[in-house]
Amino acid sequence: MAFDGIVISNIVRDLNRTLTGGRIVKISQPEKDELILAVKNYDTYKLFISASASLPLIYLTAGNKPNPMTAPNFCMLLRKHLNSARILSVTQPGLERIIDLSIEHLDEMGDLCRKHLMVEIMGKHSNIIFCDESYRIVDSIKHVSGAVSSIREVLPGREYFIPKTQDKLDPLTLTRTDFEEKIVPKPLPAAGALCQSLTGISPLIANELCHEAGIDAGQPLSALLEEYRAHLYGTLDALISRVREGNFAPHIIYEDRGTLAPGSRQPVEFSSVPLHCYDSFPAMSSVSFDSVSELLETYYSSKNKLTRIRQKSSDLRRVIANAVERSSKKYDLQLKQLRDTEKREKFRIYGELLTTFGYTVSPGEKSVTVRNYYTDEDITIPLEPELSAIDNAKRYFDRYAKLKRTSEALTRLTAETKSELEHLDSIRTALDLAETEDDLAQLKEEMMDYGYIRRHYVQEKKGKKPAKKARITSRPLHYLSSDGYDIYVGKNNYQNDELTFQSASGGDWWFHAKGIPGSHVIVRARGEELPDRVYEEAGRLAAYYSKNREADKVEIDYTERRNIKKPGGAKPGFVVYYTNYSLMAAPVIDGLKLLSD
Repeated sequence: MAFDGIVISNIVRDLNRTLTGGRIVKISQPEKDELILAVKNYDTYKLFISASASLPLIYLTAGNKPNPMTAPNFCMLLRKHLNSARILSVTQPGLERIIDLSIEHLDEMGDLCRKHLMVEIMGKHSNIIFCDESYRIVDSIKHVSGAVSSIREVLPGREYFIPKTQDKLDPLTLTRTDFEEKIVPKPLPAAGALCQSLTGISPLIANELCHEAGIDAGQPLSALLEEYRAHLYGTLDALISRVREGNFAPHIIYEDRGTLAPGSRQPVEFSSVPLHCYDSFPAMSSVSFDSVSELLETYYSSKNKLTRIRQKSSDLRRVIANAVERSSKKYDLQLKQLRDTEKREKFRIYGELLTTFGYTVSPGEKSVTVRNYYTDEDITIPLEPELSAIDNAKRYFDRYAKLKRTSEALTRLTAETKSELEHLDSIRTALDLAETEDDLAQLKEEMMDYGYIRRHYVQEKKGKKPAKKARITSRPLHYLSSDGYDIYVGKNNYQNDELTFQSASGGDWWFHAKGIPGSHVIVRARGEELPDRVYEEAGRLAAYYSKNREADKVEIDYTERRNIKKPGGAKPGFVVYYTNYSLMAAPVIDGLKLLSD
């Protein structure tokens, strides 16, 4: 992502158009490093500002966030000075990632004063700094002492200034001479030289400039012919002219390989100017937006959703990974022990042959060679010299019986362990498919039910009882086929069982990826014969909501619901069937309508 000087310039232009002349009617600080300013300017706008080290942001939003019971000190200070204050202008120094909100208000004496709210969008150094008219710091949302930064202290009473640590050039005032004398000689790749020499130019934009100029971004500028350098400067100058004129085109680049559901595609990059460097990638698509605020809210809400679910599921994934590791080791050991029992038949034959030909064995012999009547070949049988032939036969029969009992026990145990591994694999697949916190809550409940997570108990007078279960609101997905048939998709094992054995009727059609964890997909047949396209679309859903969703094709089994059975004691989501059809489906669900119920 590129929250660079060009995107900031786009934001400044939008904020000037909507906020200049407006009055601040409400100030809140929902998080320690976030502000929301409500500004009334004909309509009421909400300006969201975040100085988060991991996700610094500024954009107009229609949403809201809950506030703490007691407002933080910085918020109280801003309310004291800026309630009912008027925004005079929103500016950006050069192409720096800094926004200066110039604000006019009345002080305690009724005199007109001017203040500045400086918003710095600089990664881990991001900050929101409140300054007086002469740019002396009144306070900031983050304090930076000399012990933290030797370049600039951000403390009340200090003078505010923009640090010039990298001695970059301002693209808005760059000349061809500056380009040739200060950028071209740098011993860096072309994209790196542009990025490290110019303020507000991100690596993304630097690579886009090289792409537009038709040069190799990895080749040093000094190695280029003069005509190519002139073309690159011309491309840069055209971009800066576009920024000066406010000719922005906010858009998001999405990963679009056809395996991502509408509304849940993975955002890859965003920019306020066209990114033609992605044109040659068929896996990428571009979506335009009317405003950069809409772009940023869409982009980061998508990112936040994916990131939040991934973070919240990390503990569950770790539990599953540990359980899989333990069960896999146990399963490997059981299989090894089971293979060791395969030699039991040899001991049974030894016992039978010694019982039959024991009269030929002389006392004290360590082995005997007899005719094996099963293969009609001679076989040598090891003996214990101190034992008789009959006792040796009994010893072999005992070893056979012990190995047989072990084999029967291990066969049962390996089946149970394999079932447990399949169950764990299905939970892991469901974690990959989880889209909401309710989905995770239902998966956590399943993991507690099967002992992978300890259930909490509460102490009562009559003893302990399980803590109250979380309220589960997650429901199977509901799609509408192109021909108007309802298709339901379970997102985890409990939903699969409920969908197949409680919701579906015998004449409905059931789909599932063959031999791998995945969702149960039910098509409501309505007592009708389904069109071929419905089978194909349901197959695509079963392929997409399976462990192999990234494969080109997935084999799908499908049959009428009446043919699906659940063995007694089977894990949730596990079924058996003996009559089915098969089809190959691509995990592509574009064109299928996802209903909100």
